[in-house]
Amino acid sequence: MDFWKSLYKKDGNPSFKKNLKGMLGYAPGNLSLYKTALTHRSIKDGIDENNERLEYLGDAILSALVADYLFKRYPYKGEGYLTEMRSKMVNRQQLNDIALKMGLKKVTVFNKSDASLKSSQIFGNTLEALVGAIYLDKGYKKTSKWVAERIILPHMFMDDLENLEINHKNKLYGWANKNGKSLEFETVDEKMENGRRLFTIAAVVDGRAIAQGKAFNKKDASQIAAQLAVEKLGIVNSDSVGGM
Repeated sequence: MDFWKSLYKKDGNPSFKKNLKGMLGYAPGNLSLYKTALTHRSIKDGIDENNERLEYLGDAILSALVADYLFKRYPYKGEGYLTEMRSKMVNRQQLNDIALKMGLKKVTVFNKSDASLKSSQIFGNTLEALVGAIYLDKGYKKTSKWVAERIILPHMFMDDLENLEINHKNKLYGWANKNGKSLEFETVDEKMENGRRLFTIAAVVDGRAIAQGKAFNKKDASQIAAQLAVEKLGIVNSDSVGGM
């Protein structure tokens, strides 16, 4: 059965409106925008649109709002510091963790029979799509306020982020050098998905694939693979001995 046909009626579903209002903190205007923002491309049955375009827009808007926030918060910091902090605030894992805390996994419509999606980073993508929907529905000023109050202030702690290491590839390379291991990142699959190239990159240690990451560019896919490998190997820092 088509999920959205069952959820959406001509006059809108009251419970959906209520739940969405509770999550957003305001009454949504154009409900179809939010319907699209919460629909992952893995849903095919009766769905004309998914959230990829809104994700693209939301990514740009969120990045701009975070840049504006940092520029005003740190008036004496240089470009390098601001760029690094922005990267830490909008990296995929960070946004996915925030999306899960906000409950987006419960309202995102995706193919639940695909077990890999349940533990993937699609919910961070949904959060970006939601930002895009808010921007189109309410405008820049309202979106700026929402991002500050619902994303940055409750979930992004600047002191912690300053000490956060997000370059998992560097951490993995450091561990490999310390322990005399060979490390390579290999492209194991490349295919077209909804008009975009989807890359699968494997972190290969001593000829053995430790973890794989998927993304629409090789850089993000290799970082995801590196992060999963770091977690699997139990690497705390580059000086950790770890094991295989």
